[in-house]
Amino acid sequence: MAKIEVSNIYKIFGPRPQRWLEAARSGMSREDLLARSGHTLGLRDISLSIEEGSIYVIMGLSGSGKSTLIRHFNRLIEPTAGQIRVDDVDVMSLGTRELERFRQQKMSMVFQRFGLFPHRCVLDNVAYGLKVQGVARPERERRAQHWLEQVGLEGYEKQYPHQLSGGMQQRVGLARALATDAEILLMDEAFSALDPLIRREMQDQLLQLQSQLNKTIVFITHDLDEALRLGNRIAILKGGELVQEGTPEDILLAPADDYVQAFLQDVNRGKVLNAVHACNAPRFSPTTRSRPAHVVERMAQQGLRFAPVLDGKRLCGVLTREAAERALQAGARDVSQYVEAMASVPASAGLDEVLGRMLHSTAPLAVTDENDEFVGVLSRRKVVELIRPTLPAEAGVSGDAVEAAGETGGSAPEDERDRPAGAQRSAA
Repeated sequence: MAKIEVSNIYKIFGPRPQRWLEAARSGMSREDLLARSGHTLGLRDISLSIEEGSIYVIMGLSGSGKSTLIRHFNRLIEPTAGQIRVDDVDVMSLGTRELERFRQQKMSMVFQRFGLFPHRCVLDNVAYGLKVQGVARPERERRAQHWLEQVGLEGYEKQYPHQLSGGMQQRVGLARALATDAEILLMDEAFSALDPLIRREMQDQLLQLQSQLNKTIVFITHDLDEALRLGNRIAILKGGELVQEGTPEDILLAPADDYVQAFLQDVNRGKVLNAVHACNAPRFSPTTRSRPAHVVERMAQQGLRFAPVLDGKRLCGVLTREAAERALQAGARDVSQYVEAMASVPASAGLDEVLGRMLHSTAPLAVTDENDEFVGVLSRRKVVELIRPTLPAEAGVSGDAVEAAGETGGSAPEDERDRPAGAQRSAA
């Protein structure tokens, strides 16, 4: 694994880029720079920190600078100014031979148009990077065979690229990149030439492999759905400048400007956001051993109609105010016999799934994590607010109808349903 840091990267294309660097730093527009100097501003003051073991997506429209930027990481394109570090290596300080070794050992690339050698069979294509590294034939063929099996191409070793479908060719390209055991994969529009079904399959393949390999992957795309599905973090470029950077949730919930918002207009939020985004931490969580008098007092003070009951960090059920009052009237020592079952959804459940549960029941819903520990209580109002942009098209019901269900469900007083969620967030 490896961490990538790029700082204050500028790229000006033309015969005298250094002469116009200060103008770019001072904010001269791309159009003015081209008109006055004949030089093209490729990148302006880009700084990114890419965590090891993550999938980092760089996206933007054609001409935004995303492919230019990724080629700076291994200096296939030299920056006009700026710094590039991979772990403790100052990439800008590497000489020709050091840079060649760095490219061979540290980074592999997967290209949009596959980049396969038409005169080499599939096995030799996958083994090519190992051949360049000087690995002996038996070992490189063994490793190439292993990675062909990993991407589902066992039995195609002696075929040639023209005999394979586009999706199969891209799998060969991915196997070739993985065979060198490089810590970083640079994937430049790797799936954009594929039809939608094959593209989805390749995304699944990448996510499956990443769960096993934990590589540092930099993925270039112009497709926001792909970015949201794959990326741990996303950087959006426009005209060679960084417009917004953050988690998929950051981008979706707080777009920086109209340019980013335009990308989001057709996104199905219900498939991107999950239950954690729509849950509130409870104001009061008694245990099964809590005294009825204490519970009744706290619920009355805070205007609560119900409270989740916990045993340590795990959810035991739900206690209504009426049940707590019955326990008090009966002289019960604790509330354990008055706790009712409480339905729950996993924190990873998409809001489209949550919405389906909401429409079939007005009962409160708890949210639990992968260890079955309590995270919070689902806020019906928050679900509506988050999913409303796609609700009519995706669910066939009105937002008002769901909101009304939330009101009659009575999961908490209205002010509690409306307040910001205080629950922990799930990993992206």
